[in-house]
Amino acid sequence: MIRIREIKINILNDNETYLLNKIKKILNCEIKTFKINKKSLDARNKKQICYVYEVDVQVDKEEEVLKKYASKNILKAEVTNFQLPEYGKEILKNKIVIVGSGPAGLFAAYMLALKGFKPLIIERGEEITKRVETVEKFWTSGILKADSNVQFGEGGAGTFSDGKLNTMSKEKNKRGFKVLEVFTQFGAPQEILYLQHPHIGTDILRNVVINMREFIKSKGGEFRYNTKLTDLIIKDNKLVKIIVNDQEEIDCSNLILAIGHSARDTFKMFYDCGLKMENKAFAVGVRVMHEQQMINESEYGKMAKYLPNANYKLTYTTKKGRGVYSFCMCPGGYVVNASSENGKLVINGMSNYKRDSGVANSAIIVTVAPDDYGNNIFDGMNFQRQLETLAFKTGKGNIPLETWKDFKENIPPKVLGKLEPKLKGKYTIADINAILPDFIKEAIKEAMPNFGAKIKGFDNDDTIMCAVEARSSSPVRILRDENMEANIKGIYPIGEGSGYAGGITTSAIDGIKVAEKLISKYQKI
Repeated sequence: MIRIREIKINILNDNETYLLNKIKKILNCEIKTFKINKKSLDARNKKQICYVYEVDVQVDKEEEVLKKYASKNILKAEVTNFQLPEYGKEILKNKIVIVGSGPAGLFAAYMLALKGFKPLIIERGEEITKRVETVEKFWTSGILKADSNVQFGEGGAGTFSDGKLNTMSKEKNKRGFKVLEVFTQFGAPQEILYLQHPHIGTDILRNVVINMREFIKSKGGEFRYNTKLTDLIIKDNKLVKIIVNDQEEIDCSNLILAIGHSARDTFKMFYDCGLKMENKAFAVGVRVMHEQQMINESEYGKMAKYLPNANYKLTYTTKKGRGVYSFCMCPGGYVVNASSENGKLVINGMSNYKRDSGVANSAIIVTVAPDDYGNNIFDGMNFQRQLETLAFKTGKGNIPLETWKDFKENIPPKVLGKLEPKLKGKYTIADINAILPDFIKEAIKEAMPNFGAKIKGFDNDDTIMCAVEARSSSPVRILRDENMEANIKGIYPIGEGSGYAGGITTSAIDGIKVAEKLISKYQKI
């Protein structure tokens, strides 16, 4: 195969026939087949916006063609396929147990099932169909189910998100690409295999999760919902049993922890059981809403009508050296009430595959570290809880909203502007200044005009601010060694909750890695 890079096509000519003709012109020969590896949008020059392709091409007399046209952008394609390791030598005494059915847990289970292991997946929340009903009821009634909500339940927190599948991973063994392949195998569109910013939306992601679950079950895997890990039984620094729902004992010598970053009660139980942990930096702040068309026109100019809804990524360093940045941007999405504890309120962003709400939202968050909230292991978690408690009280149980103008001028808010908010959950017009610490408010107020200089209209007076975005990442990390094992033998902390990932794809990659470790340790069953 021949790989051709940097094929630029005007957005108005973007179709497969035009691309094929361009490839023929580049190589000056007939093409047997071609496959798109990458497709990205170059909008740096708004007068000449184009798609940039990388393709693998099959031709006759490949070596002759390569010799004639070889350059940095025309070269022999190197294809590396993902492979799971060979079996190890130890005998597995009992089932591998996975706690949590988010992307880290699901991909660990999937890979283990492929190799004949029959994992037991326990999930404190509901299976996804019931979970969606529970969450919808919460958004309309405000009645929270503490163990099944936007944070907890089959599919993990990412189930109610934009379904972004981005990863910065450049690993040679292609785990990241394998994640995308598995998603397409279970119902995601093929385009995620090559788009620069792949996403599938919460609506498609839910079906993918169901299909993965059914495949794992067909291979002998078992799922148990409404099943909460409540204790560990350890002997001679080795895990021997787990206790679920405070009463049932399960023999367990290999426990994969894929619990997500909101399982605060479980983190405390781990600490009491002797798992070594450390606190870590994270970020908190607000979400902002804008008209999506405004974002599109700012990013693409007059060509916006020919292009999909625009994404953005913004960063700023304050005069005092604190980082402020956009996070989890949701084109055409919704701000959702993502609470998981009574008396506390936290928000997140969510989009469907079509991203068609007409409103863009993104977190604007400020970095915080132990110097800000304390050096004890759970000080970061308690800091998050304090903000979420204030958000709940300020919004009277609803999502607090106000305009950027009222927030920056510290004016008691009464009305919103022209933009109609797109939310999942009820809202109250309220003073967000009453929720955030001074250093966070000051950082956001300093950063917003800078963001407005980068995206026209970003700091318009009518921009809607929503609070509080407090769970950008886990406030703790469960320590593990080079074999991904904690200080207590048989326990494998993985994913976003354990402090080793930051999103759907990186969490899934971490799940694959731990499966590889266990496969290479144990004999074939």
